[in-house]
Amino acid sequence: MSYYTPEKVQCNGETFKVLLSKEQLAKRIEEIGRQIDEDYAGKRPILIGVLNGAFIFLADLMRHISIPCEVDFYKLSSYGDEKVSSGKVQQRKDVDADITGRHVIIVEDIIDSGLSANYIMNIVDNKKPASVEWVALLKKPEALKYHVDIKYVGFEIPTLFVLGYGLDYAQEGRNLGQIYVLDDEAKKKD
Repeated sequence: MSYYTPEKVQCNGETFKVLLSKEQLAKRIEEIGRQIDEDYAGKRPILIGVLNGAFIFLADLMRHISIPCEVDFYKLSSYGDEKVSSGKVQQRKDVDADITGRHVIIVEDIIDSGLSANYIMNIVDNKKPASVEWVALLKKPEALKYHVDIKYVGFEIPTLFVLGYGLDYAQEGRNLGQIYVLDDEAKKKD
């Protein structure tokens, strides 16, 4: 299978360059999958992806998990078409599965301020699962405003606007096979 992985890409009039390659992503996702296998041996976790951004990460992660597991999705919105969160979370889809007494792993593409994660935790806690853990492909520690205990983190990154591998800019760029950063932002951090 080939992925769309240019060195630079134009999206909504802005130039982005590679931050994390497809090889880096694949290696780390495989490691997380193996760790979940070990941690959940003998259990049947349900992985709950947060749409739209986490669907690619979740699909690749599940292919590295060998224990029996299920999948479901929440759909939230807090960014709209902007590069920064609106500060308000809207739930657009709830999970279909009954998660009472289940081992839940919430799968996020990115934990930025923690606003969406905090919103989801309030919902999930009310459903009385046996356990809840988080896996995030990306975490921006400097941007966190809400405490989120993330057991599995793919990569910690600076507070930069990123694109690709499910992450979008005004709904574009999700199809990119790597993670990109605004070219001018990357220069500032170098």
